[in-house]
Amino acid sequence: MKIEIPKNAKMILDTMHQAGYEAYIVGGCVRDAILGKEPSDWDITTNALPAQVKELFRRTIDTGIEHGTVTVMAGKEGYEVTTYRIDGKYEDSRHPSEVTFTRNLVEDMKRRDFTINAMAYNEEEGLVDKFGGIEDLNDHIIRCVGEPKERFSEDALRIMRAVRFAAQLDYDIEEKTVAAIKELAPTLKKISAERIQTELVKLLTSDHPEKMELLYELGITAVVLPEFDRCMETDQNNIHHMYNVGMHTIVALTNVRKDKLLRLTMLMHDFGKPATMKIDEEGISHFKGHAALGSNMAKDILKRLKFDRDTMDRVSNLVKYHDDRYEPSPAVIRRAINRVGEEDFPLLFEIRYADTMAQSTYMRQEKLDLIEQTRQVYQEIVDRNDCVSLKNLAVNGKDLISLGIKPSKQMGDILKAMLEDVLEDPARNTKDYLLEPERLRKKYMTDQT
Repeated sequence: MKIEIPKNAKMILDTMHQAGYEAYIVGGCVRDAILGKEPSDWDITTNALPAQVKELFRRTIDTGIEHGTVTVMAGKEGYEVTTYRIDGKYEDSRHPSEVTFTRNLVEDMKRRDFTINAMAYNEEEGLVDKFGGIEDLNDHIIRCVGEPKERFSEDALRIMRAVRFAAQLDYDIEEKTVAAIKELAPTLKKISAERIQTELVKLLTSDHPEKMELLYELGITAVVLPEFDRCMETDQNNIHHMYNVGMHTIVALTNVRKDKLLRLTMLMHDFGKPATMKIDEEGISHFKGHAALGSNMAKDILKRLKFDRDTMDRVSNLVKYHDDRYEPSPAVIRRAINRVGEEDFPLLFEIRYADTMAQSTYMRQEKLDLIEQTRQVYQEIVDRNDCVSLKNLAVNGKDLISLGIKPSKQMGDILKAMLEDVLEDPARNTKDYLLEPERLRKKYMTDQT
């Protein structure tokens, strides 16, 4: 087996070999290269100590030197070079109490998480695979190196990583590994929100977001996303639905493209349903107000998981409007764009499609037809460059000040009244029309104080 190593990574390996040290590319880059994928990082492992690595290269960064990692800079690219090591006892399900450097590659590989990530390679020796990584790649299996309970006790995040790799590769998880996950899933509460977030996003944006169901079955979401468990336990006895809320969510995830905002929105779009469910006298489930509640819940959850402000705001906004349906008329759509926002509104077409495809077949074609009709009207609005927000209004605050109107709430109300007029008919978006004295006084300044 031959792996094509990038020029800079090969230079680092060659430099270390010439100095008398062992060195290999290791871990995920080996796995991805074998699978024919382009690795995002090329990590290197060696028996050289960090100080010895630093002596060999002109530009290095001490990124994790206490754990044996030095980043070697080659041009603008950085390559992590880590000394073989044996980890001491893990006391917090995350960090070893001590790290001991070793001269033995196999001892280093024993501490790695899964067999498919415990392979090393260099051109002189070829592939080093002591734990059956190739066999598990061929069998499409996620299996821990050694004893699963030990690996998960060392770093509880590996519990989520197992399912994430299963989603990214469409693999199954080996039975002993599954059993250990079920037993140790509660230890995920020790893991930082940032690390949970990273794994969740990688799973959601994989080719198989339906593995969310596996997170639930293994008891993982009970710890990191209990809101999802409540959805999995909430039925939808309604002609428009054929799944419970959680399974509807999973099917919806598979019907929207691999975009972080879209996948997060589909994950959380119905989180408000369990708390808003009402059953009428005929036994039919209704969920009035679930979008508004879900919007607030999404913001709280994303904050808890340490997402950035933009992601929090946009996902919350999309959840808020995900269930809205619009008459396909230009004035209605212009007002909707203004209300939802120009950046988010077009995403609602994809969200509505995914939501519809995860419902029952009752009136499905009519729902899809309405989405397409609305999309066509929206595109016509964009093509005409209709004004849909204050930033494109022909009049601004300076124009009103020039007429003697002082900056105040009154000014804002006047501009909003003008915009409402223009949303009804974009041909009115001219200074001559909007600032015509009688219209300004009688239409836009009415009831303004």
